[in-house]
Amino acid sequence: MSVVRIEDAADPRLADYVSLTDVALRRRLEPAGGLYVAESEKVIRRALEAGHRPRSYLMAERWLSDLADVVADAQRDRVPVYVGEHEVIERLTGFHLHRGALAAMHRPPLPPLGQVLADARRVLVLEDVVDHTNVGAVFRSAAALGMDAVLVTPRCADPLYRRSVRVSMGTVFQVPWTRVDPWPGGVEALRGLGFHVAALALSPDAVTLDALAGDPPERLALVLGTEGDGLSPRTVAAVDTVVRIPMAGGVDSLNVAAAGAVAAWALRVTDVPGRPGPT
Repeated sequence: MSVVRIEDAADPRLADYVSLTDVALRRRLEPAGGLYVAESEKVIRRALEAGHRPRSYLMAERWLSDLADVVADAQRDRVPVYVGEHEVIERLTGFHLHRGALAAMHRPPLPPLGQVLADARRVLVLEDVVDHTNVGAVFRSAAALGMDAVLVTPRCADPLYRRSVRVSMGTVFQVPWTRVDPWPGGVEALRGLGFHVAALALSPDAVTLDALAGDPPERLALVLGTEGDGLSPRTVAAVDTVVRIPMAGGVDSLNVAAAGAVAAWALRVTDVPGRPGPT
């Protein structure tokens, strides 16, 4: 299939890309039909490297050369490549495409919990984190700091939402993840797989992060709570350990993404090649 030039933002072939503004997407599943949208050359390439299948591409003219190999593969596989002027694309999507290209990608099926955690030693669990920027930032930290997997609870924001993918710089495709359901019943499932489950929360009986890092369990799942209310009391009651990050300056807590990064660094495994080592 050849490159398809578009001039009309109402072209029905472009339905996957219509109104991709955050406000519009909060009102509907993004997007329907088992798809997600990858934005920017780097993110698209990481999705393809992870084995995800494109349904179509949408890009401005200049990106035909930057993504020449991707376009060639698309033509070989008969995947449409839609090309248009920036003004047409902006009317279609609802935002300025300053990162060059979009791809509508088929969602891969979520793997079972046991498969994701088979060889894992360090896992982050996101409980009801609803801000897509925070979800993406946690994945980026997880990739950079050697976490083996990320689990998300049923009410957590979608890691494959466009903003989450973009903020993560595509690392949502390289860090194994799945949903853990039910929750907090999943705490027992994690324990059954050999994990010590710790919750990052403010609690009178919480141990410090330094104390946990000084004598870490072999397999650890660390639960991070939602932005406003933190972890649910049921979760805090169910875990093995409650842990806190010591604070100064009159601050009682960090943003969930920042807290996750601090904890991931402190609890990282340092005896595996390719992981961040001791300083």
